[in-house]
Parts: sequence; structure tokens; C-alpha cells
Amino acid sequence: MKIIRIDKKNWAEDIENLSGSYRLFGPVKDNSSHMFKELNKGELPDLNYFNTTLSPKSIIYPQSEIMLEYSLDENKDNHHVMKEVKKDYPQRAVIGIRPCDAAAFSLVKRNFDTPEYKDPYWTRAYETTTFVGLACNNPQTTCFCRTAGNGPFHEDGLDILLIDMGDHFFAKIISSKGENLLKAAEWETETDAETGGNIIAAMKQKAEDTITASVSTNKLKGQKTTDLFDAPFWEDVAFACINCGTCTYICPTCWCFDIQDEAFGLCGIRMRNWDSCMFPLFTLHGSGHNPRNTNMQRLRQRFMHKLKYYVDKYDNGIQCVGCGRCIRLCPVNIDIRKVCDLMNNYEVQVTNE
Repeated sequence: MKIIRIDKKNWAEDIENLSGSYRLFGPVKDNSSHMFKELNKGELPDLNYFNTTLSPKSIIYPQSEIMLEYSLDENKDNHHVMKEVKKDYPQRAVIGIRPCDAAAFSLVKRNFDTPEYKDPYWTRAYETTTFVGLACNNPQTTCFCRTAGNGPFHEDGLDILLIDMGDHFFAKIISSKGENLLKAAEWETETDAETGGNIIAAMKQKAEDTITASVSTNKLKGQKTTDLFDAPFWEDVAFACINCGTCTYICPTCWCFDIQDEAFGLCGIRMRNWDSCMFPLFTLHGSGHNPRNTNMQRLRQRFMHKLKYYVDKYDNGIQCVGCGRCIRLCPVNIDIRKVCDLMNNYEVQVTNE
């Protein structure tokens, strides 16, 4: 294990060095909150933040993305043919992503990058991006990442893990992509691996000990799908839901999208846009029939997908990283932790007739 020491007094110069080899993205203060965006020349990532309102998934998976274009003008070559829009995929680096958000990409990858199907837009963007994580020294009260399968110092999905030590960072190298980025930034000052490792381990334990929020998931795999689907608690959970879709748009592991064509005279494009299972139009058939036409059915679908269907299909944890965004930002205070506990501990009531 190699640990590099990065003095903060040289931070601006180091980031400038990186900008020559990478397109840089990072958290930036936007009014009262932070958001991930591409950094302008001379702009630094603001690493003094808890977590962003929106996850950084849009860096890999844009909210709207043009895929194909066409022309019906017969005076042009290749008219009436759908052509892929040419895109560049330069080397990029995301500086300061939280471990939970990086772990989310590993979950989402199971949808976009499989042996059977590889989404070219997602995979190209992901493969050319280096993720530089920022450990959570002070997790928020709504964070439940530990019981969701990761933690404040989790390394899955990261190439480098930064640990804020006050006047400097420790940088723990995780992958070859991380090693290449360190060379580009000219971060070369090694610290004693044993001493640095012990310090990081102590900080990790302290951060994990501050997390009191949790979810119960140990019984989800064994629950019968139809029993959970027909459980009586869904009406109560959905009573206040307004189907605004906030929970799905801010979630780092939600991946649903819709494909639409837009025409301009004789030219047009085919694009995909984020969509949400919480929206009434999401399952609307061309016939006019909607198999999920109530807010209860749509809310049930969201939680069943994340906490049951995903569990049954992959048998590798839940489709949630415990970032707590949906808890903090739901306008009617629906709490995924409580719903997960209801599902995990549900028992079918047997009545004697």
C-alpha cells in the first residue's frame, strides 16, 4: 500500500498541473449547497462540504444526452439514416467524490455494462474517468452507508482515496489509474506506509463509530416476493407521497431513462433523458392503459426494485449506498430506512377461518 502526502499549500498548483492532462470535475458551492460540475481554468474543487444535493452520476450519465441524428433532406448524403453523434471521451478526473457516490457507480454498472449488453455511452465515459474520493471524516446523521454495504472510507469504485488531515491530505493509491493521476499532478511525496496506514485506520474507525443510522437487510433475500408485493403497509407508506420524483433524481443508483425523438424541419435527433418510476407517464402504454396508475403502485415499485428485485437478481446487497439524500430531501418525509425495515421484518399474518 502506497500513501502519498499532499500539502494543501500547493493544492492550487497541483490542480493546475492536472488540468493539462484531464478534464476536471469537482464539488463547487452553489448558493447554499454544493454541486458537481466541470471546473473552469483556475477553479478549485471545494472539498469543505458534507455531500452534494445531486449525486455526481450525471458526469457519467448526463440528464439529457443526444445519441443519434438524422436528416430527411434528400440533397444531403446519408439522408434517412440514423447516425451516431460523434463524441470525444478525453481523460477525466472527478476530484472529491464521496465513497458512497463512487460505490454507486459499481452498482449502476450492473445495468449498463454486462457480458450480454454494454451501453456504449455509459461505458466510454466511465472507462475514461478517474475517481478521486474524499473520505467522510464527519458523516451526517442521515447517512447509513455502513449497513448499506460500504462506509465513510470505502474504496470500491475509487482510484484514489483522499483523507483530509488538516494542513495536508493523505492519498491512498487504489488503482493504476490513480497512480497515473498522481504522476500527472506531481504528487510524489510518500509517507511511511505503516504509520500512515495506522492513522487512516484510526480515523476510519472513528468515522464509522459516529454513524448511528442503519437499515436491516438480513431477511430481504428470504422474503417471498409476492408476500412483500401484497403487504398491507404500502398504502400507509404512500399516503403522503406526491410522486414528485425527487427521490429518484437525487439518487446515485437510479438509472431509468426514456428515449425521445425531436424534429426540426428536415433534421432531427434521438436523445435519452432521465426518467422516474415515480412519474405517472413512466408505465403508460400506447393503448392508454397504465399498469401502475396510482401513487401507491409507483412508490411500491421503487422500493421493491431497490430492496427486493435487485437483491433477488444479483444477490449482492441492496440497490442503495446509504447516502441519505432521499431522506433529507423528500418533501413529505418518507424514510427509506423505515421502509426497508418494514420489508425486512414483514411476516404474513395467518388467519384461522
